[in-house]
Amino acid sequence: MKVSRIAAAGAVAGTAVLALSSPALAHVSVQPEGTAAKGGYAVVDFKVPNERDNASTTKVEVNFPAEHPLSSVMPEEIPGWTVKTTKSKLAKPLEVHGRQITEAVTKVTWTAKSGGIKPGFFQKFPVNIGALPEDADELVFKAIQTYSNNEVVRWIEVQQGEEEPENPAPVLTLSAAEEDGHHGSGAATVEPSDEPSEESSDDAGQAAAHTSASAEDSSGDDSDTTARVLGVVGIVVGAAGVAYGVLAGRRRSA
Repeated sequence: MKVSRIAAAGAVAGTAVLALSSPALAHVSVQPEGTAAKGGYAVVDFKVPNERDNASTTKVEVNFPAEHPLSSVMPEEIPGWTVKTTKSKLAKPLEVHGRQITEAVTKVTWTAKSGGIKPGFFQKFPVNIGALPEDADELVFKAIQTYSNNEVVRWIEVQQGEEEPENPAPVLTLSAAEEDGHHGSGAATVEPSDEPSEESSDDAGQAAAHTSASAEDSSGDDSDTTARVLGVVGIVVGAAGVAYGVLAGRRRSA
């Protein structure tokens, strides 16, 4: 009887936790694939869950912060979706790799070709962005979610205090810049640069050959060490056998 009551209480508590946490899990959010370091480049995923039981998400719009324009915004192609980037003139040009950028992407729009995000599912929309600002700790991306029944949900509210708003905007937290000067996510990112020269390819080949040779040397050292250990073990076992034979002979003589 007590076990049944405990189980029932646990089920009620678990349901309450899910009920309290489900709204937060249903928000449109943004997370980096690895880290998003200040001054670097990163791949970030905009995660869009479907909150409705009778409609699919057919359109997602993400507005990029105007106060911190990004010189490079490259969305990944997603099967079943079309993607469009909208650029706007900058009030103040950006200096990137020795050249001035006078316009930047201010919005990315994904539109479902058919189906979209069905009820009970979510979709990630990856985007490679940079260079991330060095004078900010976070970036706020305001998102708009459109359903197949023409309902529109605006995830644009910025959290002011401890209490989370009903429709919070996705926020990307930026980590400190790396000391070695190489910024960005642990995942693969694309940074504007010239194509690699033949010299860099040769250097990469030599590095790979050196790595392979080092691995072979390490393997040889491991084999020698193993052989030596086995030899020592054999000597110890043999000595123990001889000692046992001598003791057994003495006992018989006695």
